[in-house]
Amino acid sequence: MIDFTPFAGNGMSNIHPGVVNNYSKLKLSFFIFPIFFLIIIALLLYQHDSLSVDKYAQVQKDLFFFLNSKLSQFPMTMFNLTQFGDALVSLSFLSIFVIYAPKIWEGLISASLISCLICSVLKELFSVPRPAAVFDNNSFVVIGTKLTGHNSLPSGHAITIFTVLTVLLFAFMPQKLKHKILWFNFIMIIGLFLVFTRIGVGAHYPLDVIMGGAIGYISGLIGILINEKYKIWNWVNDKKYYPIFIILSLLFGCVALVTRMMSDNLLIYYLSLIALVISLSKIIYVYAKK
Repeated sequence: MIDFTPFAGNGMSNIHPGVVNNYSKLKLSFFIFPIFFLIIIALLLYQHDSLSVDKYAQVQKDLFFFLNSKLSQFPMTMFNLTQFGDALVSLSFLSIFVIYAPKIWEGLISASLISCLICSVLKELFSVPRPAAVFDNNSFVVIGTKLTGHNSLPSGHAITIFTVLTVLLFAFMPQKLKHKILWFNFIMIIGLFLVFTRIGVGAHYPLDVIMGGAIGYISGLIGILINEKYKIWNWVNDKKYYPIFIILSLLFGCVALVTRMMSDNLLIYYLSLIALVISLSKIIYVYAKK
């Protein structure tokens, strides 16, 4: 059972004990699976002589068209759910953990910075053109803004989604093996469903999102381990720093979400704003009681 009682005071003992305990159990061996997975994909591409930019797109053409045609039948669902790859949206829903489990936010901050750096470097390195820059735009569905840049690999949305989900995966990892397997599979299914929306909106190839998910998983692990070793963001647990979150939420979060609502008027933006406002009011309440 997870105890969601707000923390009182500023001491380290107030951090959610389950999250602290779970994060302390992470090992370097956890990187083996995602790294091995990425190596397998690279070897398969090599086997099919598809490591070049042009052939990378062509080898996925049929699968991309198939998935895009099926997923794009639900345009508003795809367009709303794909926004979870936007850090502003996903972190808005998690803002309440600043109070209830600040250890999660310590991991999120490090992991988000790592994922942003890795994503930027790899996009620049691979310089793969988006589907809309390669294929006839009349042959598949584009939902939302048509993206034609040379920054398709890896998917930044997929990296963000799996970075966040990985931090949550290990934060709330159950103790029993059976429950661990169910929890892991649940998170992976949710993650894959969300990242495949990038294909549904016509923004990415299948391997973009699959490799992006693996990179996001790695980024989440790195973020947690960095914070466990160096304790960079321990100040998140100190109530005297709550005004930082309040100011950022008001000046950046709320304003940015309202701006996006005026632009696209998506339900997910309204829900994100509601979640952020609720968290903000709770943070202000707890801070005022100090």
